[in-house]
Amino acid sequence: MNSSKSPGLAGFGILKNTTCHTEKKISVFFSIIFMTVGILSNSLAIAILMKAYQRFRQKSKASFLLLASGLVVTDLFGHLINGAIAVFVYASDKDWIWFNQSNILCSVFGICMVFFGLCPLFLGSVMAVERCIGVTKPIFHSTKMTSKHVKMMLTMVCLFAVLIALLPILRFRAYQIQASRTWCFYKTEHVEDWEDRFYLLLFSCLGLLALAISFWCNAVTGITLLRVKFKSQQRQGRSHHFEMIIQLLAIMCVSCICWSPFLVTMARIGINESHLKETCETILFALRMATWNQILDPWVYILLRKAVLRNLYKITRGCCGVHIINLHMWELSSIKNSLKVAAISESPVSSKQINLQPLSSTGQ
Repeated sequence: MNSSKSPGLAGFGILKNTTCHTEKKISVFFSIIFMTVGILSNSLAIAILMKAYQRFRQKSKASFLLLASGLVVTDLFGHLINGAIAVFVYASDKDWIWFNQSNILCSVFGICMVFFGLCPLFLGSVMAVERCIGVTKPIFHSTKMTSKHVKMMLTMVCLFAVLIALLPILRFRAYQIQASRTWCFYKTEHVEDWEDRFYLLLFSCLGLLALAISFWCNAVTGITLLRVKFKSQQRQGRSHHFEMIIQLLAIMCVSCICWSPFLVTMARIGINESHLKETCETILFALRMATWNQILDPWVYILLRKAVLRNLYKITRGCCGVHIINLHMWELSSIKNSLKVAAISESPVSSKQINLQPLSSTGQ
């Protein structure tokens, strides 16, 4: 009776009557594979970013590299910490009563799940906003988006995500062991208190808001690039347009497909849990889909670059045997190209010299 009221045994009530069972060998295999692939992908992305940062130190390129570095570093530590805890839980036969008497591990696991879930979404939306400003307002971007400002934004995003993750602890509301006994999160079973619903809805709304901001900014950026592509006759912008449109489509598709099931499920539980019949296998599947977003992030943002797209274009052209797009030599990076094309469009002197009057209206 006394132990059931102890905070150290919070969430242990579900361990007796749980109906969710996961195969140990398969679950450990998936956890190790997810952690290994995520660590290798993000480590490779960090190495590429460090090499690129040494080559390009312009303000425009530096801001993008700093944001991308924050994203991949967050994903790397997310896979490293969460993956290590998950493997330990599986290796211990999910015996939480043995290794979680004081509920410290579950609290750390829950904090990491919330932080490393929201922080990449926030950083993705910040990158979308930065990219939108760089394309639509290049002069403002070059003067205001300095490395100092970008570092401040990174710090504020991380602190905000930490605050959201620590909010239950500050309110003396412990994280709960989930029905699968493999991870910890907000309370998702028998949610009756308004505060438990608030945490679920807060997490879901913030994640969906970040996805909506990313989608909107990427859509504006893509439309702007398409308008510049069809109205400009300059060859220097065509490869950049092709590269950026592919990246934008990949970013939006991966983020929405991977995160939407988990965020929507948490929102449904928070809104109307009493009439919801979500199985723990469904929640676990949605969680694994969200994990794939952190695996694919470095490949979308960093590795899907001009060299990969050029090789894919050559393979497609060789298979089809048709000259679809006339791509020239990739001389500049994507960010540098976007600023250069958009800056020409906003410069009245340049527009008169090179007779690009229709392009000036697009830049503004």
